[in-house]
Amino acid sequence: MRHEENINVSPEWIYQYILQDKQAGGELYKYLRCHKQRKKRYGTTESRGQIKGRVSIDERPDVVNQRSRIGDWEADTVIGKQGGSVLITLVERKTRFSVIGKAPNRTAQEVTSVILKRLKPLAPQVQTLTYDNRKEFAMHQKISKNLDACGYFAHPYHSWERGLNENTNGIIRQFFPKGMDLTEVTDTEVLRVMDKFNNRPRKCLGFKTPNQVFFGINPPVALAS
Repeated sequence: MRHEENINVSPEWIYQYILQDKQAGGELYKYLRCHKQRKKRYGTTESRGQIKGRVSIDERPDVVNQRSRIGDWEADTVIGKQGGSVLITLVERKTRFSVIGKAPNRTAQEVTSVILKRLKPLAPQVQTLTYDNRKEFAMHQKISKNLDACGYFAHPYHSWERGLNENTNGIIRQFFPKGMDLTEVTDTEVLRVMDKFNNRPRKCLGFKTPNQVFFGINPPVALAS
């Protein structure tokens, strides 16, 4: 069998290949862990709306992928009950240090306010932020200006480009299940979950905690209170 090198195969290509096989009478689809119907995407227009000043992840410095420095963050939101409060999750790529904040709704203004409130005390350790393509991050330019950082957006439907953040959100769901009314969640509960994340030893960090690697010492009392 001929061995091909340097072949870049995306998850989207694999799904399309399996779908074509199914339509041709094949049975590859039976080996998928999830058998839910995939929603058809019409055209190439981003349904979440265009974001002014959006900079693609393609322009993000290569050093971010290397995880060789502290300061590169991934940002996303965890949605609760429709129309209710949301959680903003921010994860630093090298240290896995997580920052979680609660906003009363998904508007760009409220989400931006929480991000700045949480990250301003850590501004020297913020160099880049990589966002999901949602309108709540439409004020990314304000965030960049206030933190003296650069903002980038992952490609639409490419959640693996923010894999660390996606994994973190999955664990957060264990504490705050999908559909839960996050309005009832207190800031104390949010900080308690954040504390669990940042004080759990990680194999990828040599069994140190995110707090130990991010701060070098125990976190400031003011941040944990």
